[in-house]
Amino acid sequence: MSPRIAACLAAAAVLGGWSCGSDSAAPAKDTAPKPAPVLAAVEIAAFPHDPAAFTQGLAFWEGRLFESTGQYGASTLREVSLETGEPVRVHAVPPRFFAEGMTVVVDRIYQLTWQSGQGFIYDRDTFSQEAVFALPSAEGWGLTHDGTRFILSDGTSTLFFLDAETLQETGRITVHDAETRIDGLNELEFINGEVYANVWRTRRIARIDPRTGLVTGWLDLSAFLAPGTCEENVDVLNGIAYDGQAGRLFVTGKYWCRLYEIQVP
Repeated sequence: MSPRIAACLAAAAVLGGWSCGSDSAAPAKDTAPKPAPVLAAVEIAAFPHDPAAFTQGLAFWEGRLFESTGQYGASTLREVSLETGEPVRVHAVPPRFFAEGMTVVVDRIYQLTWQSGQGFIYDRDTFSQEAVFALPSAEGWGLTHDGTRFILSDGTSTLFFLDAETLQETGRITVHDAETRIDGLNELEFINGEVYANVWRTRRIARIDPRTGLVTGWLDLSAFLAPGTCEENVDVLNGIAYDGQAGRLFVTGKYWCRLYEIQVP
């Protein structure tokens, strides 16, 4: 074997796909990251939902459904019957606050406010307020818990991580789909190692890797709540709750008259 052929074969083995019959290198492969796949969510069941509820947060804990609703003068924390959509217990948030996302951690409920720079901690069973905590951003939008820390959104492309005990910021990431930054992150839910996030003014839920901020997939809910299903003031998709015990996933929206159990493809 000639030295030229030997060198050519060695180069081909290293570069892969490079032709020894050509004097020029093979075209460079497209290494640009691809957008995350979009899959349509599948409806399993539909339940009644209060059409007067401006849903800001939704959580499922040990068979019980909890909800945070917004608007100045109408914000609440409530426990809701899944079967009827009726409130089981309601705590009225003071009218100077606009309530936002919430999450349940064991025997406590944590609720954000929109532009007041603070959140509230309640006893899960009595709704009595136990404490107030400061937010790491000017606005609070969504809140969830991954078992060791809180994860918070503020309507931008940033997710904030908070210490489980002190609620002080411990880090943050920027969420992106390939090379596109995803703004408008809203209500959050942590499910099997991923952060699920409503994106404001869309009918999509982003599935996010909390280590990198990369969107790994999208759930499309554009087929849900067909026109005419609810009153005219129906607003955006917002509200994700995961029943970890039964593996059920629920979604709803602001002023929606339905709450859906869905399947992730």
